Amino acid sequence: MPTATEIAKSKKIAVDFPSSLYEETEKAISEMHTTRSAFVRTAVAYYIHDMRRKKMEEELAAGYMANAICAQRVAEELMGAEGDLV
Repeated sequence: MPTATEIAKSKKIAVDFPSSLYEETEKAISEMHTTRSAFVRTAVAYYIHDMRRKKMEEELAAGYMANAICAQRVAEELMGAEGDLV
């Protein structure tokens, strides 16, 4: 829930919804006993959080793949060096 200071500093926006999405939104607002503004703020915050989480997961997966490739190369080099010892 935003604080009074956050609300005082807030900006207004106008958003066009297709009719079906508008009706679903109105239904959800009624069921949740909230306002349109609070509902949209929460939805946008959730979406941004989810996008950031997905981006971080993708970056981590890319890092793990890069590390796996590097580890595989090191293992292959060590396997080759092991043959030199015999």
